Amino acid sequence: MKVLSLLLLLCFGLHSNQSFSQKSTPKVVVGIVVDQMCYDYLYRFYPQFGKDGFKRLMDKGAHFRNVTYNYVPTFTGPGHASIYTGSTPSNHGIVANDWFYRPFGREVNCVEDTTVETVGSSSSFGKCSPVFLRSNTITDQLKLTYPSSRVIGVSIKDRSAILPAGHLSDGSYWYDYATGNFITSTFYKKQLPGWVNQFNELQLVSKFVNQPWNLLKDSACYTYIKQDNSPYEALVGGKSSPVFPYDFSKATPTDQLTLFTIMPAANTFLTDFAIQALSREQLGKHATTDFLTISYSTPDIAGHAFGPYSLEMEDMYFRLDQELERLFQTLDKEIGKGQYVVFLTADHAVVPVPQFLTDHQLPGGYLFLKNKMDSLRSACVAKFGKDYLNTIDNDNVYLTNDILGKELEPQVISFFKAEIAKWTEVKRVFTKEELQSRTAENWQQMVASGYDKERSGELIFILQPGYLPKTADTPGSHKGTSHGSAFNYDTHVPVLFYGKGILPQDIFTPYEIVDITATLVHILDVQRPNTAVGKPMVELFKKK
Repeated sequence: MKVLSLLLLLCFGLHSNQSFSQKSTPKVVVGIVVDQMCYDYLYRFYPQFGKDGFKRLMDKGAHFRNVTYNYVPTFTGPGHASIYTGSTPSNHGIVANDWFYRPFGREVNCVEDTTVETVGSSSSFGKCSPVFLRSNTITDQLKLTYPSSRVIGVSIKDRSAILPAGHLSDGSYWYDYATGNFITSTFYKKQLPGWVNQFNELQLVSKFVNQPWNLLKDSACYTYIKQDNSPYEALVGGKSSPVFPYDFSKATPTDQLTLFTIMPAANTFLTDFAIQALSREQLGKHATTDFLTISYSTPDIAGHAFGPYSLEMEDMYFRLDQELERLFQTLDKEIGKGQYVVFLTADHAVVPVPQFLTDHQLPGGYLFLKNKMDSLRSACVAKFGKDYLNTIDNDNVYLTNDILGKELEPQVISFFKAEIAKWTEVKRVFTKEELQSRTAENWQQMVASGYDKERSGELIFILQPGYLPKTADTPGSHKGTSHGSAFNYDTHVPVLFYGKGILPQDIFTPYEIVDITATLVHILDVQRPNTAVGKPMVELFKKK
């Protein structure tokens, strides 16, 4: 009896400790990342938002209005990794979406993994995992602390489903461009769960892509209605002009699967899947907090083509607002009002189309890499008798292996720095020695925070404001836009928290993107992830 009593006491104690440790935490945390969202979209499009999407977060949640990225490059992979690790690429290792990887002698994708196989398709699009991610995520830390918690990650992009949900994900799912289905990899599972197969069997992509993308609202609701036929927008789907409607129903089936991802319907598709994940994975029904990560990739895919001041992006956000409303209403019903926490942010923003800037007498332009690299190679041969330039990737200058570690290497690096500094399109050039030493100079700090000695180049440069790198000066190179810089148009992003215990407030305290995870630590009652460097956003914990 004494032994039985002791066992019962121990069991009761363990159960009590688990319940007590998370007694005030939400049932579910939903992390939403909008890929390529400028901060001012919240206000530019606010008048046409419904009351229960973005406005719910802005008016009834905590709105952090002065949050920026604290490193470069500002790309999707590093952004998602930094949000969820609370650290920078110098720690978590995701230095770009793709980088030149010397151990392989080629460029690698930030989530590629040749040791795993696709699950749910015969394509190669599932050969992915977080193998390159060197740090734990907040979702990893949740699983370590509370193993009964479930973590699910969903997105159109592979990296945007994989990096947020971390190494211990209970299921990370992304879009297969070969079939239009959601897939995963053998890193996570040997086969898709039944509910994912059932969702895929609906073949929603073929239904969505055969419905033209027209304007959601009356033309009077749009600021950019007169700029529909813009010379700064790329042409997609074989169109002769970048104007509404976008009808891809006559494209080949293969092209349709790609073109679909530029349509707002892809956001609807993802929301449908996220809602199924919420229900079928029983999120919010476990003893400890569950975590759902959702990344809306389509605003970025479309944003590259159309730019931030376009009718297409205006309509994109009007429609995304409806998806958020549908998601929040589902959370109210399935989890319960006041029983969950949502945060929304962006992995980066975007530069206005540089040609648009120059045409409007604003700073901006292009760096055409092919000509620059040809000149740099010729100068190197003239100086040293040999070409020591391997490649330039993401503004990283990689030298050839035969010069690395040799006595001549510092001279070659110094020479390249002097040559690149002459380029009028370049603002700063830093060597690997300078980036490892760190200084108080802001631009160097940001580049150093994005530097990894194994994955980055021997030199890294940053361009002048408003500039983008392009391969060559071709007719199409002056249309569309991108991101990746240290400037505010890329680094200033929305951060909003809403839900359990969170008071409505506007907060102007300067914060950095790495502070989101440092804040989630105290919402989830977990230890800080191993390389997290952020600080809590303390206003969020203010009581009435």
